[in-house]
Amino acid sequence: MKTPHDIIRRPVLTEKGYLGIEEKKYVFEVDVNANKVEIKNALEQVFKDIKVKSVNTLRQEGKIKRQGRTQGRRPQVKKAYVTLTDDSKPIEFFEGMV
Repeated sequence: MKTPHDIIRRPVLTEKGYLGIEEKKYVFEVDVNANKVEIKNALEQVFKDIKVKSVNTLRQEGKIKRQGRTQGRRPQVKKAYVTLTDDSKPIEFFEGMV
């Protein structure tokens, strides 16, 4: 069984991600096989004071990279765009970044 820290890999810190912090929207890189319910439960377990309103997911296929004759593929990534409820507290990790 996966722990919440296995499902949530890391936060995605980009310009688009920073713009959503004020509206309580956060972006996380998550396990490729995790579904929306698992992501929601994992976030509520890791960050105790939050309530998740919605989770939107996005899968990115890995790009094909070549080095001479050989070619390989970068790993695929799954991102979760998480929106918190209005009465929820913001995530403390992101507060100093706005």
